[in-house]
Amino acid sequence: MSRRLVIAIDGPSASGKGTLAKRLAAHFGLPHLDTGLLYRAVGWISARTGRSPAEVAAGLTASDLDDPVLRGDEAGQAGSKVAAIPDVRVNLLKFQKEFSSQAPGAVLDGRDIGTVICPDAPVKLFVTASAESRAERRFQELRRRGVDTIRTRVLAEMAERDRRDSERAAAPLKAAPDAWLLDTSDMDADAAFAAALAFIERKGFRSPGP
Repeated sequence: MSRRLVIAIDGPSASGKGTLAKRLAAHFGLPHLDTGLLYRAVGWISARTGRSPAEVAAGLTASDLDDPVLRGDEAGQAGSKVAAIPDVRVNLLKFQKEFSSQAPGAVLDGRDIGTVICPDAPVKLFVTASAESRAERRFQELRRRGVDTIRTRVLAEMAERDRRDSERAAAPLKAAPDAWLLDTSDMDADAAFAAALAFIERKGFRSPGP
């Protein structure tokens, strides 16, 4: 690839953006950052230590993202809450921008990548799906992990998180004006990957050879 390939992927929880981001990063041989883990780590560490979320965000390191507990629902809810704090977002901005500046590029997924973190990214995707599809995916994920829950509770918690993410004053969840909308409601992971890859190639970025 002659140009730096930065892929900015935004979307709500359980839309499939994380899985897609990982596959695109592996396909193009690029580093990948799940920026949601940053906020999960800040919320989790803050709750455990009593330190302010802004202070935790200012000192966050890559090693803080390795804790498996960050993949759980409790950390997810904590992350969504601290993501609404402007100072937290400001303190994490440098971390994310430095990651995106790597050569030959990077793949980042989150909720404000195309609008705030990488507004000049040559490839922007906004991955979405119906609330019912996303809730069912999350429900099945929780069941596989042995978490006892019910679909209606998962749907309610997802709706509340969507509301927080969309209505917060600091970098609310929304599609960048030049982002390509990918609705995965009726797609499996392979179909979503194929659609995204076709779009990226139409933008002039060719897949690496065998």
